[in-house]
Amino acid sequence: MLKQRVITALILVALLLPTLWITHPWPFVVLTLVLISAAAWEWARLNGQPQALALAGGAAVAIGGLIAAAGPWRFGESRALWWTCAAVWAVGGAIVLRLGPTGWKQLPTTPRWLIGLGLLWVGWWALAQARIVGVNFLLSALCIVFAADIAAYFGGRAFGRRKLAPSISPGKTWEGVWSGMLGVLALALFWLVLDSRVAADSASVFTQLKQRYGAVPMALAVLLLTALSVVGDLFESLVKRAAGAKDSSALLPGHGGVLDRIDALLPVLPCAMALASL
Repeated sequence: MLKQRVITALILVALLLPTLWITHPWPFVVLTLVLISAAAWEWARLNGQPQALALAGGAAVAIGGLIAAAGPWRFGESRALWWTCAAVWAVGGAIVLRLGPTGWKQLPTTPRWLIGLGLLWVGWWALAQARIVGVNFLLSALCIVFAADIAAYFGGRAFGRRKLAPSISPGKTWEGVWSGMLGVLALALFWLVLDSRVAADSASVFTQLKQRYGAVPMALAVLLLTALSVVGDLFESLVKRAAGAKDSSALLPGHGGVLDRIDALLPVLPCAMALASL
């Protein structure tokens, strides 16, 4: 399993990294659109859709993404979309997590399917737009999720006592959440220093937030983004538990499915774009 996990990770890195350094964003946009379309297929299957509709949903996300990327819609014009999506994740996420796996499964299948397709498309569009803003901005936003996940894992193992959501993800603890938040704050401090000393193609999300709001509001915004990453992770765990599935699929050997890798990014990227768009 570890060997498969490492090989898959190396292949993904080998595919994604070159697209970050190519001047034009299209290679990154297309590659990530393929991945998000696969996630849409996984989402449909987890929510009880037949294979034909699952494939149709993936195709719809891909076509919608290409239309958006080819059109005149740019960063400044997407502000209302980012804030709407952030509100949906904050309010809707709380409602869904309160429903739990049993309550989610009782909701009508078609709305569940369409909600997921919409969230996946907006998450991808935020990813594409972040790449247009700049590689440094994109990487800093992505690393919020990575740092939160790593710090939560080690903090939870070392100090975890109180379960966060035992009916959804028994392994997660409140201590892991606090550790993740501390980890992201440390990341923010590191990146602020890095931005001040290294010339990059764009300011990081941390520098942009600090310049717009000040140090303390920036820290609060970072904590909000970390909390949303937990919501995204729990949401996908809830859907998998409702479906009786361990992984969203077996598309990524050793890792599960695409959804398993991007769940926490889906709320964080639009919210980061919302905060940076003010």
